[in-house]
Amino acid sequence: MANSTAKKNILNKIKQALDTPVPLPFELNNEAVNVFQPAKEELEIIFAEAFTKLQGKFIFCADENELHAQLQLLISSKEWMKIFCNEDQWNVLYSNTLNLESCDAAITGCEYLVARTGTIVMSAAQQSGRTVSVYAPIHICIAFTNQLVYDIKDALQFFKEKYIAIPSLITFASGPSRTADIEKTLVTGVHGPKEVYLFLVDKTA
Repeated sequence: MANSTAKKNILNKIKQALDTPVPLPFELNNEAVNVFQPAKEELEIIFAEAFTKLQGKFIFCADENELHAQLQLLISSKEWMKIFCNEDQWNVLYSNTLNLESCDAAITGCEYLVARTGTIVMSAAQQSGRTVSVYAPIHICIAFTNQLVYDIKDALQFFKEKYIAIPSLITFASGPSRTADIEKTLVTGVHGPKEVYLFLVDKTA
């Protein structure tokens, strides 16, 4: 009987609270207001600074001819013999292995670049799929300046406009993988690529 009375009292209090809710101590959020200040520099510069702070390797190319020259120079200088790429735009030029598990480096494109955080945004809708960018020991991403956005919310908005159905996986990669789980010592390449190269090709013309 006592338990029944206590339960009834609690339910009555809940009902009273719902009937007379306490006003919020702050106004409703205005989605149009940006949390972060708008970009004051060119997005290329903002991205390059953020990306390199996260130990990413950034290479700017004036056009696709310079891209090919710089990328071939990198591959040659590092003596990478097995390059994996399954994206139509690049595989004819660079791919020479079908074995992702034993490759030296892998090349992918991306969906967008988030300038504020230095983040490469990829998705399962790309030809590279889910695994290429995280499985290879070296990840080389080729992007264009027209893929730059300022903030993550901008990238997500473009996803909504680009796809009828949002891809099953969206990946946000900010530099090489790293962890400090082991004795609080920062180690790179534990859960993904140990090096990430971003070739940004100017496409303003």
